Amino acid sequence: MKFTKYILSLCLLTGITMNGQAQVDTLSLKSKISVLQFLNRVGKENLGYAAEKYNVNIAEAGIETAKIFPDPQFSAGAFDNQQAKLKLGQGVTLGLGTTIELGGKRKARIGLAQSVTELNKALLLDYLRNLRADAALAYYSAIQQYELLQVQHYSYQMMKQLADADAIRSKLGAITETDARQSKLEASNLQNIVYQTEADWRNALIKLSSYLGKKSADTLLMPDGDFENLARDINYQSLISNAQITRADAVAALNNKIVADRSLTLVKANRKVDLGVNAGLQFSGVSTNEIAPTPYHRTFNAGFSVPLKFSNHYKGDIKAAQFTIKQVGVQYEQVQQQIQVEVTQAYFNYTAAQKQVQQYKTGLLSEGKKILTAKMYSYKRGETSLLEVLNAQRTYNEVQQGFYESQSNYAAALIELERAAGIWDIR
Repeated sequence: MKFTKYILSLCLLTGITMNGQAQVDTLSLKSKISVLQFLNRVGKENLGYAAEKYNVNIAEAGIETAKIFPDPQFSAGAFDNQQAKLKLGQGVTLGLGTTIELGGKRKARIGLAQSVTELNKALLLDYLRNLRADAALAYYSAIQQYELLQVQHYSYQMMKQLADADAIRSKLGAITETDARQSKLEASNLQNIVYQTEADWRNALIKLSSYLGKKSADTLLMPDGDFENLARDINYQSLISNAQITRADAVAALNNKIVADRSLTLVKANRKVDLGVNAGLQFSGVSTNEIAPTPYHRTFNAGFSVPLKFSNHYKGDIKAAQFTIKQVGVQYEQVQQQIQVEVTQAYFNYTAAQKQVQQYKTGLLSEGKKILTAKMYSYKRGETSLLEVLNAQRTYNEVQQGFYESQSNYAAALIELERAAGIWDIR
C-alpha cells in the first residue's frame, strides 16, 4: 500500500487541495547506496576491522620469530702476567660457542605460532561476522526511520491543510471556532513530531557513515532499499548443525584447542636438555724467565656443556598446560551449546516477525485506512466530530508506525538468524 495514493484519495474525498508529494530535505545527502554496496564498503573501510587485521599480521610475524636459532656467542680476552721479574709473558684468548636445541623446541615453537595465526584468522572472521550484521541492522534501521518520517510528514501536511480549511469554514460559520483551533493545535503538534523524527532519521544516517570510517559527516549516504525479499526457506535442524561446524567463533574455539595442544608440546620440549658447544684459541707470547722459558705458542680447545635440569622436578608448567587443554575443551562445548541456543532463539524470533508483518499486510493497514477515510467523509458532511477524526488519524498513524516497526523487526530477525547460523545472503 502506497501512502501517497492514500493521501491523494483522501484529498478527493474531503476537498482538501494538496500541493503534491511532500518533499524531505535532502541537504547533506550524497547518494543512495544499496545494502550490498554498503556492506562491501564496510568490509573495506571500517576502521575497527582494519585494526583487527593487524592481529593476523602480528601473528604471522610471530612465525618468523619462532624460526630463529639460538645466537652464537663470541668471546675475547687478554692476559698479562704481572710478575715482571719472572717474565712470564702476555697473550690473548678467543672463543666461540652456541646452544644446540634438542627435543624439537624449534619445531614446537613454529607449530604453536602457526596455530596462533590460524586462531587470529578465525577471530578476524568472527569479528567480520558481527560487524557485518551490526552494519546491516543500522542500514535497515535507517530505512525504518525514513519511512516513519514520511508517515509523520504526510500526517502533518494533511492536518495543516485541514486546519487551513477549518479556519475558512469557521469564518463562514460552518464549524465552531473551537474546532478550528483544535485542528490548528493538532497540526502544530504533528509538526513538532516531524522535527524530532527527521532528527532521528539523520542520526541513523550518521551512524551508517561511522561504519565506513568517514572522518566527516558533512555528506551522508542514504539507503536505497526496502523491506522486501526477507522471506527464506529455512531448515531449522540443518541451520544448527552447519553453524556448529562453520560459524567463525566455532572455528576459533576449535583452533584454540589446537593452540592449547601445541602449547603443551612446546612446554614439554622446553624441558629437554640443550647442548652447549664451544671452541677457542689462546695465543701466548714468549716467556723468557730462567726457570721455564717458553716460545710463542697457540692453544686450541673445544668442549660442551650440559645444564643440570634440577628445575624439571617441578611440573607446574606442564600441569598448567594440561589444565588449559581441559579448559578450552569445555569452552568449545560451551560455544557449541551457545550456537544451538542462539540459532533456536533467532529462528523463533524470525518466524514470529514474519507472521506479524503478514498480519499487517492482510488486514490492519486496510482497516485503518477505511476507518479514517470514512471519518473524514463524515466530518465533511457534518455527521461526526473533529475529535473522532483526530482519533482515527492517530490510530491509523499508530498502525502505520507499527507496520514499519514490524518490517524493521522482520529484517533484524533475519539478520540475527543469519548471524547466529553463520550464513549470509542479505542482498
